[in-house]
Amino acid sequence: MALLHRATLRPTKLDLLAAWLPSQSWFLRPTGVAGELAGGLTGADVVSRGAYRFDDPADEVGIETMLVGTADGPVHQVPLTYRSAPLDGADDWLVGTTEHSVLGTRWVYDGCADPVYAAALAHAILAGGGQAEQYFEVDGRREVREPTVTIAVSGAGDADVAPVGAGRQVVDEDNTTIVTDSADLVVVRRPGAGAATGPTLLGSWNGQPTSVPLAYARTR
Repeated sequence: MALLHRATLRPTKLDLLAAWLPSQSWFLRPTGVAGELAGGLTGADVVSRGAYRFDDPADEVGIETMLVGTADGPVHQVPLTYRSAPLDGADDWLVGTTEHSVLGTRWVYDGCADPVYAAALAHAILAGGGQAEQYFEVDGRREVREPTVTIAVSGAGDADVAPVGAGRQVVDEDNTTIVTDSADLVVVRRPGAGAATGPTLLGSWNGQPTSVPLAYARTR
């Protein structure tokens, strides 16, 4: 379960992504005069189309996957991890830092390079694990927040899957492949484009009523 805080972030997640996305090889820039004037996304209207979360069993790292877009561009999928301290060896994958009014400074990473995200994604695909239930604490009671993305798994394997271990390599192309000791985990950066092979994480959201592949696994 994911405990959410009624808090402010400076800069916001969308502000961080607006500055970071244009430098990513898989990002498809918005078209038209507005996109050209913005120099990519910086200063443009980046909006969230939905998000879903996974649990960190150690309850130390926040794991959220955001679906974001602009008025003139496709939806992009960005897994994010939120940490209370820098992740060793992951400087190239740092999206930025933000000040959380409850938790303090948070280091925000592209989750594809974070071993906690890789383990959670493998569990979701190969063991059929669902998304984390999100809730607020209100006067000592849990107030559930309804998800904005509905996920499901096609072709899930045995619940007792072997740990994927630390990622050996992250390959950014049109999609991003997380290479581990036991499986390649493919994150679909622009959901709805292309096909998936093997056990697949599917998702739907407002504006995308039919399920499309979000990620899939190629086991070895």
